[in-house]
Amino acid sequence: MPILDLYNHSEKRRNLAHFAALASLAAVDGEINPPESEVIARFRSKLDISDAEYKEVMKKDNKYPIEAPFEVEKRYERLYDFFRIIFADHSIDQEEIDLVMKYALAIGFSPAVAKKVIKSSIAIFTGNIAFEEYMYLMDNRK
Repeated sequence: MPILDLYNHSEKRRNLAHFAALASLAAVDGEINPPESEVIARFRSKLDISDAEYKEVMKKDNKYPIEAPFEVEKRYERLYDFFRIIFADHSIDQEEIDLVMKYALAIGFSPAVAKKVIKSSIAIFTGNIAFEEYMYLMDNRK
């Protein structure tokens, strides 16, 4: 039985799916190197992944697919969730940015769009947006 089937609670399920996707991205080149391992450990903590869940996800024979949503809004929703996770500790480092880029590409963003979206998202989540951008967001809220 897949580990995700053990959970009915949507937030826990979503966190575990995000963690599994990150672990798969880190292992895409065959091995998880020490810097990737450190990033995975930080995400494990941020996502409240248990020892049993961690062991299941990190098995060499377990490959959790990253499903690219067809709808663009769903892609943005996944990146938004990802940034909320990253900024749980109010910071982002280069390793996390690199992982976000891999994730954005894996869920279907082009490299140019991914770079732009990540740059904008970091500005928004760090609170470093220009007044004009703030006004644009305020004027276009639903």
